[in-house]
Amino acid sequence: MLRLQRITTADTALYSYMEQLMVASFPAEEYRPLTQLREYTDGKKHFYNNIIFDDDVAVGFITYWDFGSFHYAEHFAIDPARRNGGYGKKTLECLCQLLQRPIVLEVEMPEEEMAKRRIGFYQRQGFTLWQRPYLQPPYKPGDSYLPMQLMAYGNLDCNKDFEAIRQRIYREVYNAQ
Repeated sequence: MLRLQRITTADTALYSYMEQLMVASFPAEEYRPLTQLREYTDGKKHFYNNIIFDDDVAVGFITYWDFGSFHYAEHFAIDPARRNGGYGKKTLECLCQLLQRPIVLEVEMPEEEMAKRRIGFYQRQGFTLWQRPYLQPPYKPGDSYLPMQLMAYGNLDCNKDFEAIRQRIYREVYNAQ
């Protein structure tokens, strides 16, 4: 049975697993410095760093923010040894059922085949691609804004909600305006 378990840095082995999977799964410009991630994990009450378990086996991780009216899923990765086993789909089903509110996430522009496949995966899980220009603020000083797009699950409307959601993500997640 799939479940999410919130972790802190005190969960040494699980936290190490998550960090290793983060570094292996994302380009360096797509995640915050690991020291800052540790601070957020332990110090920000509305930031959730979770290990994904299948029974008692860790199969990946997902981080998200609780902003009251919606959640922002920041990072999501399945262990490479466990990919293509349905864990991504099961995790999103579990997350949507657990959170019971709209979920927003960022995806790369649909220019490369893997980005197109990722967008298609989220669409099959009920997410809608918002066709509005969006730039992901840099996680680290000196890095550039990255062109991305937002996807949403639940009762959010791109035309009505985009700007408020973008501002909240910029302010809370990236400390940007």
